[in-house]
Amino acid sequence: MDDKRDLVILGGGLVGMTLALAAAKNGLSSHVVDRADPADLTAEGFDGRASAISTASWNLFSNIDLADALEPFACPIERIAVSDQLKPGQIDFVPEPEQGSLGRMFENRRLRLALYEAAEREPLIAFHPLSEVAERARGPHGVAVRLADGRTLVGSLMVAAEGRRSPTREEAGLAVATWDYRHRAIIASLVHARPHGGTAWEIFWPAGPFALLPMQDDAEGRHRSALVWTVDEKDAAGTLKLGDRAFHAEIVKRMGDVLGEVLSVGPRSSFPLGFHHTARIVDERLALVGDAAHGIHPIAGQGLNLGLRDVGALVEVIAEGRRLGLDPGDAQLLDRYERWRGLDAFSVALATDGLTRLFGVPGRAASAVRRFGMAGVQRLAPLKTWFMDEARGVSGALPDLLKG
Repeated sequence: MDDKRDLVILGGGLVGMTLALAAAKNGLSSHVVDRADPADLTAEGFDGRASAISTASWNLFSNIDLADALEPFACPIERIAVSDQLKPGQIDFVPEPEQGSLGRMFENRRLRLALYEAAEREPLIAFHPLSEVAERARGPHGVAVRLADGRTLVGSLMVAAEGRRSPTREEAGLAVATWDYRHRAIIASLVHARPHGGTAWEIFWPAGPFALLPMQDDAEGRHRSALVWTVDEKDAAGTLKLGDRAFHAEIVKRMGDVLGEVLSVGPRSSFPLGFHHTARIVDERLALVGDAAHGIHPIAGQGLNLGLRDVGALVEVIAEGRRLGLDPGDAQLLDRYERWRGLDAFSVALATDGLTRLFGVPGRAASAVRRFGMAGVQRLAPLKTWFMDEARGVSGALPDLLKG
């Protein structure tokens, strides 16, 4: 009870642990509570997912001293190719040499390992893994969380970083707008004959996008990409049950020859796709970050990056408030955080939702219209630059931690 900290962060995933480290770099202490076992989350083969880290998010990792640990495992995204069913008229987003890459790809496992190792060295972070929350309390003078083992953790501000089904958000009664895309993302790793050249492919089919994301070559020098294949929910179970040869054939049919022969396909996993946006992301001594606040379609790979923008904004607001003598849970600071992040997050959510629906319209006429529009974007340099700035996360009012 005596170890009162500035933040009590519920959820020690990629966003929650990054928040704790960013807060520590600004002299803010935290309790981080997570129900999972870090050993499970970092085990080989536990999670085949990978994440695209935008330029702005990479700046955040650099500013909290994670870049050196992560750089050896990064695969730069040098180009994004967008195609409608592999027909003529694709868009190629290639930054100028002085702009650097469009981002970096990492296996989620590598991100978790770097975060856990950094948190273990940081005295301002008290990590409580394998811990269930039994009770939450918020009041005028602080917050408290009672764990199932009887321990009580106290702080000034409670932060919900528990993901899409945040129990803290639900308990607070914060309204959430949601809808189900009735789609499921199938995840797998591919080994292919040709080098990807740092190209991320987004191939749109009527049933949903088919993304090929560049990964580092494996230990044997084989070329790899991460697959994120969106299928209709009614077809998902059958697709997942396909035999290896049949699944391989379906993949080849959708990606054509863009990476040469597909030599092998790794284990498959899947998760349902939905949209949600919380009407308010703050309450009395409570702030939401990441998927607890907003969940979007993975079509543009911006979900984690959106959460990392939350991290940068919340830490900046609290750190500036502290310099003025304000408590981390001060209502004025939380209102500023909500004004800063609410519109940006909602705009990104609507944009990704619009893209999902636009490219999901079936028929030859719709495809022809899309390809005509894509060809126009390909020819207009200012428009392409705007799209690339959005992908790199460098547009809008950036927190200082996300600036180079």
